[in-house]
Amino acid sequence: MPLKTHKDDAPTLNLTPMIDVVFLLIIFFMVGTKFAEMEHKIAVMVPSVSDVGALTPAPERRVINVHRDGSISLDQNDVTLAELTEQLRNGREQYSQLGVVVRGDADGAFQNVASVLNACREAGIAELGISVRLARKDR
Repeated sequence: MPLKTHKDDAPTLNLTPMIDVVFLLIIFFMVGTKFAEMEHKIAVMVPSVSDVGALTPAPERRVINVHRDGSISLDQNDVTLAELTEQLRNGREQYSQLGVVVRGDADGAFQNVASVLNACREAGIAELGISVRLARKDR
């Protein structure tokens, strides 16, 4: 079995490619900054509009609670079934992708939850969810 009689050279780190990439990034950002500055200096009269709509994304899903006694609350405000339909319809006019989560009491009548689901359908709500709790498994 032959033994090594010479020592290997210590590995060297070649920094040339890394320095090239850094210089390219610096040049890219410098040129990009110049274009942004020039864009602000261009004298352009932008058009104006009279009707301003909401530019914010759609709000989070609205939460409807159906209590054991059949009472309904929309985002923690008590409402009737007709008021619920009207408020959801108004909300959908502002945001067409409005979503709703229905939370029904486990001991309440399912008819109350079905009535709320029907009100959501009448209001034109397409994104509809029902909140449930996972049952624990006995060990």
